[in-house]
Amino acid sequence: MRQMWRRWKDAWAQRMRAWVEITRQQEDKVRAYLHETARPGLAYYVMVFLSAVIATLGLLIDSPATVIGAMLVAPLMSSVLALGFATLTADQRLLRASAGTLLQGAVMAILTAWLLSELNLRLPFILLQDLPQEVVARTRPGPIDLGIALAGGAAAAFALAWPNLSPTLPGVAIATALMPPLCTVGIGLSLDRWDVAGGATLLFLTNVIAIGFASMSVFFLLGIGTPAPLRLPTWTNVPRSLRISAALTLLLAVPLAYMSTRYVSHAREERRINQVVREEVQRAHLELVEMLPTYTEDGTLHLTLTVRTTRSLRYHEVLRLQKAIASRLGRPVAIVVNQVLTARLDPLVPPTPTPTPTPGPSPTPTNTPTPTPTFTPSPTASATPTATPTATPTPTATPTPALGFIVRTYGMGVKLRQWPEGPIIGRLNPGAPVQVYHLTQVAGPYVWVMVQDAEGRIGWLPLLYVATATPTPSATPTPTELRR
Repeated sequence: MRQMWRRWKDAWAQRMRAWVEITRQQEDKVRAYLHETARPGLAYYVMVFLSAVIATLGLLIDSPATVIGAMLVAPLMSSVLALGFATLTADQRLLRASAGTLLQGAVMAILTAWLLSELNLRLPFILLQDLPQEVVARTRPGPIDLGIALAGGAAAAFALAWPNLSPTLPGVAIATALMPPLCTVGIGLSLDRWDVAGGATLLFLTNVIAIGFASMSVFFLLGIGTPAPLRLPTWTNVPRSLRISAALTLLLAVPLAYMSTRYVSHAREERRINQVVREEVQRAHLELVEMLPTYTEDGTLHLTLTVRTTRSLRYHEVLRLQKAIASRLGRPVAIVVNQVLTARLDPLVPPTPTPTPTPGPSPTPTNTPTPTPTFTPSPTASATPTATPTATPTPTATPTPALGFIVRTYGMGVKLRQWPEGPIIGRLNPGAPVQVYHLTQVAGPYVWVMVQDAEGRIGWLPLLYVATATPTPSATPTPTELRR
């Protein structure tokens, strides 16, 4: 049995050598290319900066084509391949150079994305009421992303080692995106969204580790950097560095599988909440415009519903809607309903005229008796009536938006959030005018108030940073008694 296995291995190796001929010149060429790309120069930093600018703007405007363009420009793939080759061959000098180059490029990309996102929050050029889908897509890595990175890393290493296949490297760079996750990290840090930054960081590490392991495996099988090419891998002839890389890749699959399962469960829960709310709102003869769910630490689901209705809802109707949603979801629910009053007009159905009866003459005359005058006594003198003062009604505040200004920020400005302690949708400079709504909510250490800025964005910010001009009611004159 062992002899048959040995013969099969020898036959496989001979056949592969006939198919794949990696010459010494080609191996030296690959080694020289990786050593050259591991040393950053001016061109490397310029391309990293430009690709980070393109990727960040593409993510903010939610443009997949722009993000793909940034993937083509980014020069990070070569550093990862050099890192894998250095790990396989135990080349300490190349390992330090490639790791430093990759780290410098990653930090530069994150800083560039952070600066552009901060600039957009202050100006702003792009209004962010919610995270773009291109950003959200890079915050939820899963096992599929790991498989894509493994296949992309193997393709990149094979294209680099095989003659006349280098033109396929741009396609590999698109498949295994390295720049967009780094820019997503910068955007998440600018918006104070640590979940966004953490998810994008995990995606970047997944791509780097998977590409490095796949490239090491391809180089090992092709015999590049190893003494015996095209041999079947066994536990004895596999280098220790390759085994460690394989173990890291397998360990990385554990959190990816966990996060993927959690995201699927969360998406299923959101889909059920959306379905239940829509059905109950339609059952109440309302039209759901927008739903904003938030979760509290005690497990209560807070729903802010915006509905269209032809009449004003009453308190007991909203309470009945809340009980129906909580009963179907099986969890405590608190809702706030924003009503949008509408009137439905159909040009094809004109209004029906309603006739109004008018009085006419009586058909037959009737005799009306004339009353007989009776004696009326002469009026007696009475006291002169005195004036009775009328109480002045007390003025009450009307729930209309008030004009306010941003204060007490010490020149730093304040962040406008989508909901209390929620994602950032803008930044307001000191003295900026806002329309203050009469809606407050306590979250964390602050009392939050809903405002609308000059750009039309509606969000929340701490009440202590808002100063409103409170009008002082003018004195109401008291009627005086008229004297004769």
